[in-house]
Amino acid sequence: MRLRNVPGSRDVIADSPFTIKNETECRGRWKEIFGNDNPIYIEIGMGKGQFIMELARTNPDKNYVGVEKYSSVLVRALEKQEEEQLPNIYFIRMEAEYIADVFAESEVAGIYLNFSDPWPKDRHAKRRLTSVQFLERYEKILKKEGHVIFKTDNRDLFDFSLEQVEQAKNWKLLNHTFDLHNSPYVEGNIMTEYETKFVAKGNPICRMEIMQQ
Repeated sequence: MRLRNVPGSRDVIADSPFTIKNETECRGRWKEIFGNDNPIYIEIGMGKGQFIMELARTNPDKNYVGVEKYSSVLVRALEKQEEEQLPNIYFIRMEAEYIADVFAESEVAGIYLNFSDPWPKDRHAKRRLTSVQFLERYEKILKKEGHVIFKTDNRDLFDFSLEQVEQAKNWKLLNHTFDLHNSPYVEGNIMTEYETKFVAKGNPICRMEIMQQ
């Protein structure tokens, strides 16, 4: 369960030079914000930032934006960034459903979804980050042939996600596995905080990679 109430976290986020405050004003201006033409990748639901910060650390020729709706989780990533001062990453506190208001058409090279909220009740299916509704939002911001990589330990959510890719227009399933850490796709894999815990327990991790056509 994620922390949701760290006193003062919103003030820390508001004062940090590493967070974007007026995110809708950034739409179409991300190259200007980063000060270069490097490709931009985003992680939606980044948690405490372990995954996306490792990407930024090891790929200085790429830019990253971490999106997280919980202030008390995002503030943990900011603590790490205060120490490291990585030049190629920013953070936004926002709801994922508004992602197309923050990035313009073809402004994003790739999207990472890691251990997203499964929203288990059927009436909440549209809120799942791999639903047809969210795939349509990603289409609006991804470059042609842009990829989405999704990892989860929740088999029901993963099965749902595979079905959604089949139903969605303009998407192709490139590869998938029901046991990432015993598959060829584990090479180069960066683990999130949740993934580290689940793997230690022996839980299989599902992963899929899809491409916009």
